[in-house]
Amino acid sequence: MTPAGTSTESSSTWTGRPDVSDIDRFWTAPIAERAAAFAALREREPVPFFPEPEQSYFPRGAGFWALTRLDDLAEASRNAAIFTSGRGATNIPDMPPEFLEFYGSMINMDDPRHARLRRIVSRGFTPKRLALLTEEVERTARTIVDDVIDAGECDAVRSISARLPLKIVCDMMGVPESQYEFVLDRSNIILGAADPEYVPGTDNIVMALLQAGNELAELMRDLGRHRVDNPTDDVTSALVNAEIDGERLTPDELASFFILLVVAGNETTRNAISWGLHLLTEYPEQRAAWLADLDAVTPTAVEEIVRWASPVIFMRRTLATDAVLGGQQMREGDKVALFYWAANRDPAHFRDPDVFDVRRSPNPHVGFGGAGPHFCLGAHLARREMSVMFRELLTRVPDIHATAPPQRLKSMFINGIKHLPVAFTTPRSAGGAGINTGGAR
Repeated sequence: MTPAGTSTESSSTWTGRPDVSDIDRFWTAPIAERAAAFAALREREPVPFFPEPEQSYFPRGAGFWALTRLDDLAEASRNAAIFTSGRGATNIPDMPPEFLEFYGSMINMDDPRHARLRRIVSRGFTPKRLALLTEEVERTARTIVDDVIDAGECDAVRSISARLPLKIVCDMMGVPESQYEFVLDRSNIILGAADPEYVPGTDNIVMALLQAGNELAELMRDLGRHRVDNPTDDVTSALVNAEIDGERLTPDELASFFILLVVAGNETTRNAISWGLHLLTEYPEQRAAWLADLDAVTPTAVEEIVRWASPVIFMRRTLATDAVLGGQQMREGDKVALFYWAANRDPAHFRDPDVFDVRRSPNPHVGFGGAGPHFCLGAHLARREMSVMFRELLTRVPDIHATAPPQRLKSMFINGIKHLPVAFTTPRSAGGAGINTGGAR
């Protein structure tokens, strides 16, 4: 079988060595072609150097090293004192300091500031608090399927994938339902700034980012001020009233963390669910295997979806001192991109890495980041959301399948899907001939 995502996409136009900094060509190429390019780099040029992406709104730097092998990426992740985040983690070009803290919160920090902030915000992600969310996740997933089941079709991203994490994150923070669409729209702008569907015209990108970030920040500042005197059982109340070693979050730190949470808390789950629905269409035998043993297969299937999709494509690090990695000499100040998407297809650790296998084990993927201080704080919650959502879908609409190729987000940072039309047998038509789930080709 051809790897998923290849048959309905046009071929790219580059020849020779691919340029992974080229958003318009490399990151819009077919998925299988992108995987083949990374495989060639991994074999022939394990730690290649590339020019920085062309961006009209930030100065272009000297370039960056690209990590494509899992072992190299894991080493860099563990050695956070050398491979630092304080000069930017989510963007290869250098951003103004105010952008770094405003849009990245602790992702763009090194210890001791990173450790301090993570220690405080971890109060909102205790095992007890996450356990209490399980019932709400299940109730929300049921409601989502209830709302679409009679129609027999929908845009899976808008009607299914985006709704679950959006509601859970907003409910956790105490954001009212009336603000859900507002939060979704602003987070789409921040994540999809390079995509003309979300920000038309490159001249508007900086202004759009600033406006979206400011509006989300102001929403949280207002809520935080209210929760200081009127606490509830939400995470915002826990954070504004949490004190560790005499320290509290400042209003700006709370606002920045909220931006991080609604962006990161939405994108991994939303895009993993969307890619999962696409993959189940492309690999009907994997759907059958999952349906045959839902309880046993769900944990490994969720991990495999995260591995295959790798919703966060890379994170950047900056060297604090000279170092050698993967046999390559690097200098202090050099930029390094940790390409999780490529590392999750490293044949040294994954057999048939381009194949989607719901029973894959072991599966040492880095879809939630590498081991170390920046491992995803919400990984457990994301896994729970995906497990519950797919269980609900496969139980109630087991033949749900994509009817057209995914409309992919134009981004070097997020492996996103903007739209994915799906169809399924409704309860009223369940006695009919059914729907062929053999794949949208």
